[in-house]
Amino acid sequence: MQKISILLAACCACTLALAQDPAPLTKGEIKAQREFKMLDFNGDGKLSRSEVQLFPRLAAAFDDADTDRDGFVSYEEVRAFAVKYRAERDRQRAAQNTEK
Repeated sequence: MQKISILLAACCACTLALAQDPAPLTKGEIKAQREFKMLDFNGDGKLSRSEVQLFPRLAAAFDDADTDRDGFVSYEEVRAFAVKYRAERDRQRAAQNTEK
């Protein structure tokens, strides 16, 4: 579970410098890519359901992350999901703060 949190946090960090900017990779991007590759057991550049089975949060979010519905989650899909996840988390925190 900690690896998923690390992966999502790193993906969130790397979304600030999307692929259009030819700047060097940030520490967050490097870490996110390393975590993704670690989960990609067969090295095909995408995550299958079986590769994320050991990580319940990622397995539960698999269908949301698999935006092209090909049964795999690419690194770009993980990055996009991380943006969506972070935005939702920020909205929830903001709503909680306004209730206080």
